[in-house]
Amino acid sequence: MSERRADGVVIASTSAPSAEAAAREIAASITKQLAAGGERPEEALAGLVCFICASYDAARFAAEIHKALPGAPIYGCTTAGELSLEGWVSSSIVAIGFLRRDFSLVAHMMQELSHFGVEEGHASIAEARAALLAIGPDIESDHCFGLLLIDGMCRREEAVISALYSALDDIPVVGGSAGDGMSFEKTWMIRDGEAFRDSALLLLFHTDLPFAPFKCDYFEPSALKMVVTDADTELRIVRELNAEPAATEYAHQVGLVESRLDSASFASHPVLVGVGGQYYARSIQKVNADGSLSFFCAIDEGLVLTVAKTLDAYASTLATFERLEAELGAVSLHIGFDCVLRRLAAERQQIAHRLSDLYRRHRVVGFNTYGEQYRSMHVNQTFTGIALGYRRAEPAETP
Repeated sequence: MSERRADGVVIASTSAPSAEAAAREIAASITKQLAAGGERPEEALAGLVCFICASYDAARFAAEIHKALPGAPIYGCTTAGELSLEGWVSSSIVAIGFLRRDFSLVAHMMQELSHFGVEEGHASIAEARAALLAIGPDIESDHCFGLLLIDGMCRREEAVISALYSALDDIPVVGGSAGDGMSFEKTWMIRDGEAFRDSALLLLFHTDLPFAPFKCDYFEPSALKMVVTDADTELRIVRELNAEPAATEYAHQVGLVESRLDSASFASHPVLVGVGGQYYARSIQKVNADGSLSFFCAIDEGLVLTVAKTLDAYASTLATFERLEAELGAVSLHIGFDCVLRRLAAERQQIAHRLSDLYRRHRVVGFNTYGEQYRSMHVNQTFTGIALGYRRAEPAETP
């Protein structure tokens, strides 16, 4: 069990052996930290957000943490790995408690994503935005941000992001697609004692703390191109690239042996899509038995994929932290959504310890994802999030 407090939040993590024990430890840690300031969870917390290793029974954890912290709003999702204040961890649960003193929160849940319609989604999300702004006369949209947690197997991230972008107007959103280790079978959302599949949680915050959304990757485009010539867009499966079997052509372009393609290969050799003069990763999830490739993001026939040239992952991540510190003055906490393929690539390149230590030194809390959201984009192999600054000092009274 570990715990540490930053401005506006309380943080706890545990590697307890069962969902029940983990819930008790998280609840005890949060309660202890709040009690030090004379506060109670049900009064002090605007919301508790939990990132849950898929080895735990998510439904059991949801029920137990709800009982252990009655009256506290609780949200969360399963992961493909966790980020605690100790860096990259596994087989754990990490929780962030947002304090009412510094945060107002409106939660909006979207269910049955397999039938999600952009127009209907837009209307309900606009209502959530209006509910946040109606909390009080001092609530202003430029002091608001959103966190999106979404089923990592729903294949509906782009539709949800489209509805969010149009409905939230100027409120930035970052987030991550929930994981289940690396099983790619089912992921879970939790809310107030229950667990849900095929769902997403939009958490809209208002705060007077300084904050900044961020995005970090470590790629640039090469001259190598591949065109998607045959695809199942609904399932995100590419059958052909450059009119050749997809796995065969991908392996040829990146210089790998087709029979040895695996998750680590895709993590080290992503492909990019150019949008508005910028390039975003469209990572491959797996090779299928027929030689087709399953992707983490939406894929269309005719799409041009550019083979990525890898830069220094450590240097680019450090530069992101330094930029945020310069912007905010100092950073109290980074809430991070870090693609699981970044972690796999770091392990393959034998820099995982260095990157994990970098996250620890810069106080990153979050989880490893099956995809990341940044403003209007659903991306892969990217580190996105919200950097929170320190509470501004109250102006001194004039004697």
